[in-house]
Amino acid sequence: MNPFLELGIRHEIVNAITELGFEKPSPIQEKAIPVLLTGNDDFVGLAQTGTGKTAAFGLPLLEQLDFSSKQPQALVLCPTRELCLQIARDLEKFAKYIDNVHVVAVYGGANIGDQLRQIRRGVQIVVATPGRMLDIIGRNAIDFSNVRYVVLDEADEMLNMGFQEDINNILSETPDDKKTWLFSATMPKEVRRIAQNYMTNPQELTVGTKNTGNANIEHQYFMIKAKDKYAAFKRIVDFYPEIFGIVFCRTKIETQEIAEALIKDGYNADALHGDLSQQQRDKVMKRYRERSLQLLIATDVAARGIDVNDVTHVINYSLPDETENYTHRSGRTARAGKTGISISLINVKEMSKIRHIEKIIGKEFIRMQVPQGAEVCEKQLFAMVNKVQNVEVHEDQINNFMPQILESLQDLSKEEVIKKFASLEFNRFLNYYQDAPDLNMEARESRGDRDRDGGRRSGSKGYTRLFINLGSVDEFSRGDMLGFICNNGKISGKSVGKIDMKGVFTFFEVLDEEVENVFQGFKGAEFNGRGVRIEVSGEGGRSDRGGKRRSGGSGDRRDRSGYSSRGGSGSGRRDRDRGGSGFRDFSGKRRESKSRY
Repeated sequence: MNPFLELGIRHEIVNAITELGFEKPSPIQEKAIPVLLTGNDDFVGLAQTGTGKTAAFGLPLLEQLDFSSKQPQALVLCPTRELCLQIARDLEKFAKYIDNVHVVAVYGGANIGDQLRQIRRGVQIVVATPGRMLDIIGRNAIDFSNVRYVVLDEADEMLNMGFQEDINNILSETPDDKKTWLFSATMPKEVRRIAQNYMTNPQELTVGTKNTGNANIEHQYFMIKAKDKYAAFKRIVDFYPEIFGIVFCRTKIETQEIAEALIKDGYNADALHGDLSQQQRDKVMKRYRERSLQLLIATDVAARGIDVNDVTHVINYSLPDETENYTHRSGRTARAGKTGISISLINVKEMSKIRHIEKIIGKEFIRMQVPQGAEVCEKQLFAMVNKVQNVEVHEDQINNFMPQILESLQDLSKEEVIKKFASLEFNRFLNYYQDAPDLNMEARESRGDRDRDGGRRSGSKGYTRLFINLGSVDEFSRGDMLGFICNNGKISGKSVGKIDMKGVFTFFEVLDEEVENVFQGFKGAEFNGRGVRIEVSGEGGRSDRGGKRRSGGSGDRRDRSGYSSRGGSGSGRRDRDRGGSGFRDFSGKRRESKSRY
């Protein structure tokens, strides 16, 4: 008996999902569907991206609704256009063999008139992004009085994007006796607050450990200098000839610039970000799904809802500002029980972020070395040999040409023919990577190397170099500073390395394992009435002290790892996907700038 039938799903739906390749329920589907089929309780489901949450709520939803009525009975809210369209398409596919099912996708960037006409014709399920849904509510164009179910999908990301107020306003338009189903990959306090405010004794189900990543994903990092990042990135891509990946950037500008540079260098790549029209987004995604694109370069916001199977690699060209976004990014690969690799390109100062993410996801990152040119050439050569072995030969088409081909090659031995055909591909990469430099950055390098790399230094081996906004003008001696650090940081003097005291600030080294204690100890600390600030140091001067890794009395709301503490709803909806300067220049001296071929 089909396992979905055993869960209580009717034959018509099971037949449809069987055609889609559903063989057995995923863990979230197996646990959530029986609960949701009762239709009696509010529900909170926590599961990682790519675990089948759409079917977990979509299949029970189709069982609960009355399709003889054309009034909206279910509202699904989600953060992005892409996810909105994906959910609507999936529900329509699940309902293929059910009569009179009408689903409308309501999202910004598309003609609102078309969406209003669909609503007026009659619809049972509305899938919407919050902003466009509010626009339609404001026009008095929809009646939610018969809504029985509200689904909040990717709730953490909706709040992360600043939709808290919009969600509140939309939910206020729905009946009090509705049932609310909330699905999320993580459970920050803002999501918990929604559950408390809008749900009554919800059943909570967690698949896996909260905030952890997919167990089938291998997490890797490459330590490189900022000026070598693009060259190292291309080399890593070349090392995986069959890569089908998503590359994440912080800003729209960075996304567009990297995509344009890759296209110029001969890669099948394109950008996906918030400045694209819906038509442009659809075109890019169509090419990616059809594998005409090998690399999709995207911002966090634009990539939400991308549901593409068999993504082999996720590459964090820039680490995200918030831990939850790393979990969502890496979840784009290793879907449906498959394996995948999540790669992060970092510099020395970002090691603290890596360690922070490790604690959250419960998995260690593996330090990898940027492959040398010869290694890339070898990988590409044998990828080509593998293609030759597996190529489909159209006998009828090529037989007419074989006599001429054999005649042209008759003076060559079998070994010479093989060498020459292999060299057609091999020579491209051999020429490209000839005399290619080593792009790996060691955790400890000479001061001279660091000064050439923007003047930034880390601590001695095993130590982290920190900055404190107190110095000799505050009448500190080195002994006084040592005592001040130890007392506030609650560490021993043996844990402190070199102390480099300046006039109004000081650099000091602390054992890596004690850094967290120092930051915690100095939270809220003051000296002579002014806040004491601790930051991971860059000796390049004050411009380096941007507040992403600081502790003290300055009012900054970020922890030392650089991840926002995310208090309140925030304004991330407008800021998260905005353009910005955070893009490293490609034109460094050692950039491998010539075309890939």
